[in-house]
Amino acid sequence: MERLLGTGEFARRSRLSVKALRLYERQGLLRPAWVDGANGYRRYREDQLTGARLVALLRRLDMPLVEVARIVAAPGTERADLLAGYWTRVEERITVQRGLAAHLRVVLSGGEGLMDMYRVEQREVPERVVLTEQRHLLQPELEDWILTARERLAKAAEPHGGAAAPHYVKYHGEVNEDSNGPAELCYPIDAASPPAEFASRVEPAHTEVYVRLRKAQVVYPQILSAFDAVARWTEENGRSITDAPREVYFADWATSGPDDEVCDVAFPVA
Repeated sequence: MERLLGTGEFARRSRLSVKALRLYERQGLLRPAWVDGANGYRRYREDQLTGARLVALLRRLDMPLVEVARIVAAPGTERADLLAGYWTRVEERITVQRGLAAHLRVVLSGGEGLMDMYRVEQREVPERVVLTEQRHLLQPELEDWILTARERLAKAAEPHGGAAAPHYVKYHGEVNEDSNGPAELCYPIDAASPPAEFASRVEPAHTEVYVRLRKAQVVYPQILSAFDAVARWTEENGRSITDAPREVYFADWATSGPDDEVCDVAFPVA
């Protein structure tokens, strides 16, 4: 007959605690091979050690039990891909959290170190015809609106040859959990004058000062540090802000990774 291992021996050899074994049993993740109905003693088969050791290693990655269960239950050919997908999400989250921590350090220190976080640059922006969509909305609604409004304006721009320059979002008022802007998405097109069939106008030529951000830095609220940095540079260098601040999106958001440059925070100045 196959030798069964008691809970203590199985815990020692699998590198799991007895408490963990009981938790995983309740979760249906690692069930004993046999339970004595009289005294409740658990017994495990020796071939269960491989799965138990895998659970122990996955948990050392701070992997949630639902993710552990998914990998353990998957065919062997799929496990590596599931682990790779999980770890990519972890690294993306850590990258975002690193940016948030940097933002909070600046906030908690009263702005100390803000200008060390960004490189402020300057450029000339030519006159443009832009299609526009404006909306009053709070910050939790902002990302979805930007994505869907961009799709609508991109479709409207097709008869005019599509985008002539990166689209951007102008903030005519604060957009946060309590203030609803408004925000305005502007989509530059190659046209001599604003088309009548859609909301549009001419944006005048101007000078912009800006900082370039990686995707992880665009996440709210750490993106506010970028706005603060440009505003402070403008003040310290004797410039005046002439129009609403904006986020200029020059990369494909969906395919960009957290360390890819995707956006400029820019202020028109004189």
